[in-house]
Amino acid sequence: MSYASAFSPNYAAARYRFCAAAQALGCQLETYSIDQTGPDEEDLTIDVGILGNSQPEQILVVSSGLHGVEGFFGSAVQCALLEERLIGWCPSPGTALVLLHALNPYGFAWGRRWNEDNIDLNRNFLLPNEEYTGSPEKYEELNSFFNPTSPPSAFEPFLMKAIATIFRHGITSLINTLPVGQYDYPQGLFFGGHRPSKTYEILAANLPRWIDDAKNVLHIDLHTGLGKKATYKLFIDDPPDSESAQWLIEKFGADVVEPYQPDGKMYKVRGGLGTWCQAMFPQCDYKFLTAEFGTYPVIQVVEALRAENRAHFYSSPEHASRIWTRQRLEEVFTPTDITWRNTVVCKGLDLIEKAIEVCFPTEVI
Repeated sequence: MSYASAFSPNYAAARYRFCAAAQALGCQLETYSIDQTGPDEEDLTIDVGILGNSQPEQILVVSSGLHGVEGFFGSAVQCALLEERLIGWCPSPGTALVLLHALNPYGFAWGRRWNEDNIDLNRNFLLPNEEYTGSPEKYEELNSFFNPTSPPSAFEPFLMKAIATIFRHGITSLINTLPVGQYDYPQGLFFGGHRPSKTYEILAANLPRWIDDAKNVLHIDLHTGLGKKATYKLFIDDPPDSESAQWLIEKFGADVVEPYQPDGKMYKVRGGLGTWCQAMFPQCDYKFLTAEFGTYPVIQVVEALRAENRAHFYSSPEHASRIWTRQRLEEVFTPTDITWRNTVVCKGLDLIEKAIEVCFPTEVI
């Protein structure tokens, strides 16, 4: 198939396609509403397809759409997997594949990275002993640049402003301020929320049942927007010399696995889904990979996020900026370029096939 055709035009079409493909393949299908509606008044749901043993020892989890608009890509990979790569495949006894589709259906449906409460869901999964308060040291100082309280303009000299801000504060300072998560500015970028989100509640209620007493879990969370265009990296929170990092490097390759290093290019987030999942299942070996597929240079991604957020809060619903900022946001996270789409879905499928081989050594697709 042309992998570009795996992309759906909107959330509703993506959801229908995923559910139909999952049922056709014989998956157990579960649906969880977030009690919100989409542009056509459709119910917004997280859908889960499960294939395999009901009490598995080895589980592969593949999740998509945690960051809303990034769900176009994640859904495309999951649908192509179900429609093509898994035809005729059945997990062996003691194994299971769990597909989590559209963890942020609101952002997916409405063209936002954030959810209905402007929450970045990958900053919302705080541990039980953590409070939904606090921000990076320099966030307040940089708030006026990150989150202007006015409608956006297509003619704003953003690049010049960004260069001046980087020159003044340093790129390392900005990397350790903007994306790591903040809990004091509800209308600001990378807001982690003041309480657990609906997605958090749904996963907390059901993930223990899906994982059960499994001994080994490999979880791949699909994202876009970070890295060189049409390539991917697997980011992990473990240091390079850890046993987990060494195992993942051996299985997936040193060229794609990016362990966390304090002086590296990957920042450490608060409230990340991966850390929460691992803490929730201390009895099993839970490996979590954030799979980032590159689109555009990071400064263009930040510009698009900033403009869309301004339009969302400070432009009237009928203002033209609502349209062009949403279109730009979708483009930087899901490029319309056919070559990009074909390439990333193919690479995403190859990654999942490799993960199946790693999780279930006797399985062949």
